Amino acid sequence: MTDIDDDLTAVVPGSLMERLGISLLEVSAERAVGTMPVHGNTQPLRLLHGGATAALAETLGSYAAYVHAGPNRTAVGVDLSITHHRAVREGLVTATATALHLGGRVCSYSIDVVDDKGRKVASARLTCMLLAHPQDS
Repeated sequence: MTDIDDDLTAVVPGSLMERLGISLLEVSAERAVGTMPVHGNTQPLRLLHGGATAALAETLGSYAAYVHAGPNRTAVGVDLSITHHRAVREGLVTATATALHLGGRVCSYSIDVVDDKGRKVASARLTCMLLAHPQDS
């Protein structure tokens, strides 16, 4: 991991990250990478749930945005769009968030989600607003 402290990357018990099994592999303002198991995150047809995929994408982009925000600021997602390209039934999916714009008030990321074979599962775009950290306002 880069540019981020261990407290932030620790999975909070009971959080959505814990429930979905999301693991962070790399985090910087420019790029974040993480994985999520398909097992436990499926819809009734036993396919990876689109909502779980969207949560993975937003998590990765939000972590990168938080790092970009810097000290005494935070990032909140204001827009997420996602297109699902292929179904996945097993294994891990890996998401990579790549910065598109790193501004002073807004940043945006392109997030690609791929399966174990490197096939694109989904494409997402996240925009985050950068705000003063709530404890500092």
